[in-house]
Amino acid sequence: MRTISQVAELTGISIRTLQYYDEIGLLKPNERTQSGYRLYGEDALQKLQQILFFKELGFQLKEIKEILDKPDFDRIEAFKKQKELLLLKRNRIDRLIQLLSRLEKGEQCMDFKEFELSEYIEALENFKTNSARDVLKHWGSIENFNLFIQKIRENESDLAKLAIQQFGSIEKYTEAMKYNLDHFSEIMEQQMSQIPEEMAQQDMLYQQLAADMTKDIVSEEIQHIVHEILLFAQRHVTSDKLVGENYCKIIIDTYSNDYLKTIYDTKHGAGSSDYLVKAFQYYLEHHYVK
Repeated sequence: MRTISQVAELTGISIRTLQYYDEIGLLKPNERTQSGYRLYGEDALQKLQQILFFKELGFQLKEIKEILDKPDFDRIEAFKKQKELLLLKRNRIDRLIQLLSRLEKGEQCMDFKEFELSEYIEALENFKTNSARDVLKHWGSIENFNLFIQKIRENESDLAKLAIQQFGSIEKYTEAMKYNLDHFSEIMEQQMSQIPEEMAQQDMLYQQLAADMTKDIVSEEIQHIVHEILLFAQRHVTSDKLVGENYCKIIIDTYSNDYLKTIYDTKHGAGSSDYLVKAFQYYLEHHYVK
């Protein structure tokens, strides 16, 4: 057992911080002496290590507590996910350092790919903070959503190119994505409120789309199915803002999400979500030209 002073010396964390972690129930000591002094065992130190990794990744203390308090929390699995997130973060920082090194040498590097989607990423961070219930409900955990954001950061350059192809500019893409986030509950409630028969009809259309992924997404057959899905939405979605081009963009954004992609691929086959996204992207580019 270690005293709170010894833990503070070992970890570099202040005694007051450790006391605060105890007060909020994030990290309790294993026991207390008769005089009331906190004592920490190896399991408490392991938990503290886990907390520090989550903090390094930008998690709030409340979020960390929710994760660690889950009955099915797996410490080793959490380490694996933390490693993945840190690698993504490191790769982006490495690219920024490389850019700064070139600028330091006097090179003229008009390269803004690391910053292009910053406004969209900021909107996602705000959504995470202000709509935690929606995040937990539809992504499963704050951790999953953070992984989603990190992967967007990692692929900023490719996503920026895609955004320009689909929407004409980063600004229009960001505006559309902000609309989706601002109306996220409305969109999801609309989808979930469909009666079973309608759900079955919609599911059948998605099954048809993914039935044979060897077919070219530009083929008349595949594009006709996409058109039928959009017509179905037009008949059953009440808000005019959620149909047509907007609905097409929502579908693309939804099935580009790693968490939802996994669910769709499990249901319709590996690669089906990417196939669906490409089919809708083609439809968007050829039927909603500005």
